Amino acid sequence: MPQITLPQGTVHYRSTGDGPPVVLLHGYLMDSKLWDPVVDRLAPDFRCIRPDLPFGAHRIPLSPDTELDLVGIARLVADLLDALDLREVTLVGNDYGTSVAQTVAARHPERIGRLVLTSGECFDNSPATWFKPLVPAARVPGLLTLAFQSLRSRTLRRLPFAYGLLTANELPHDLIDDWVDAFFSDRGVRRDCEKVTRGFRPAATLDTANRIASFDRPALIAFGREDRHFPFKHGARLAALLPDARLAAVPDTRTWVMLDQTEMISGLIGEFIRTTPIGAARSDDAPV
Repeated sequence: MPQITLPQGTVHYRSTGDGPPVVLLHGYLMDSKLWDPVVDRLAPDFRCIRPDLPFGAHRIPLSPDTELDLVGIARLVADLLDALDLREVTLVGNDYGTSVAQTVAARHPERIGRLVLTSGECFDNSPATWFKPLVPAARVPGLLTLAFQSLRSRTLRRLPFAYGLLTANELPHDLIDDWVDAFFSDRGVRRDCEKVTRGFRPAATLDTANRIASFDRPALIAFGREDRHFPFKHGARLAALLPDARLAAVPDTRTWVMLDQTEMISGLIGEFIRTTPIGAARSDDAPV
């Protein structure tokens, strides 16, 4: 798997296909393989780039002094786009990656041509209700690691405070096994995950919501109708904030729209890119 060295450290990423760049961001305690079913359908027409973000399932820890709050992670993604020299990117987010994508668009829009936000954190819903206890746990050395021991069990990971409410279908246990193994295999990875977890703050996502109206490029908001973590009404609020947004309700799905409704979400993203030409480049004086 390719890797690139950024100011924050080494980041693995996957790149598939050729054509206009689509960068897909995943969620907390996951990696970029979650997007593979969608990439299989988009790659004939687009270059799909999926970084493994430092959310606890990555394999190489970042530099110990890296800031991994929401703003710091958005800076990492912006630096990745710069390092790969990607232009007019369609940036796609899911779960916590949705919050990151919003923040990149609001603070570092120079290389972003379009924005796709699927079910994920926004406004004051960060983290989602079931995961709020993780934030104080991350402040106590070793407690987050202890809490995640339960994820080794395929039975316990089905519970609401684990992966249980993220999909309307069966959990992708082979993927989750890899994610949990990555977390427990490296102390530096666990350190990164603790920093990310301590950075979950409603104030940060509210600040991003206040800034997102400055993003005047095309946006697609596609939230799951049955999502119990990230309600569809939040997607509708996001669409109302953005100057050039279209809203899509994804039926019979929860957070993982890429697994529950692979064909539909792939079609929505592909059609959105083909039917929304990118206008004049933005100025570099966006708010920071």
